[in-house]
Amino acid sequence: MTKGILGKKLGMTQWFTEDGNVVPVTVIQAGPCVVLQKKDTENDGYTAIQLGFDEKKEKNTTKALIGHAKKAETTPKRYMKEFRDVDLAAYEVGQVVSADLFAEGDYVDVTGTSKGRGTLGAIQRWNMSRGPMSHGSKYHRGQGSLSIHRDANRVPKGKKMSGRTGNEIVTLQNLQVVKVDMERNVLLVKGSIPGPKNSLVKIKSAIKK
Repeated sequence: MTKGILGKKLGMTQWFTEDGNVVPVTVIQAGPCVVLQKKDTENDGYTAIQLGFDEKKEKNTTKALIGHAKKAETTPKRYMKEFRDVDLAAYEVGQVVSADLFAEGDYVDVTGTSKGRGTLGAIQRWNMSRGPMSHGSKYHRGQGSLSIHRDANRVPKGKKMSGRTGNEIVTLQNLQVVKVDMERNVLLVKGSIPGPKNSLVKIKSAIKK
């Protein structure tokens, strides 16, 4: 069964193992989250729980969402996400989920929104090679031919060209939980994760292959 939590990326640091090795880790504030709703196959067609994370002022919230939060006897939340294929018996509406949901050594999948880079050229976006930089070449950072062959008269779909880069939903799989700090309610996950600081991330248990 899957288990998961919502969190906030706080930044990166390093962690020293018992062997004295340095491990790059990402610090994630994991929750606390509140179970806002439970969904089952009989009523909804699938099993899932809905978690709410980060407080939100009532004056900035619609009446519908305020009522939805009051059913769980909690305040409105800024973020609400579902986790499917969970053990519904292990959760109750209004229950608080914290960082101790995971243990050191667990493997997780982390989903976040990557940093937006704006519009980039083909060289920076796709690591293409530039043309000769001598004065007489008159061709330095251009893309070159776009068609498949001379008689195509069209640009094929999926052609690597300049365009908007980043700001996409990215999932990194099988990241190891190095440390669980319940005093600060944070997880230290080995390696980097997508997104800028203070961005929302979705953490769920991974099936390590």
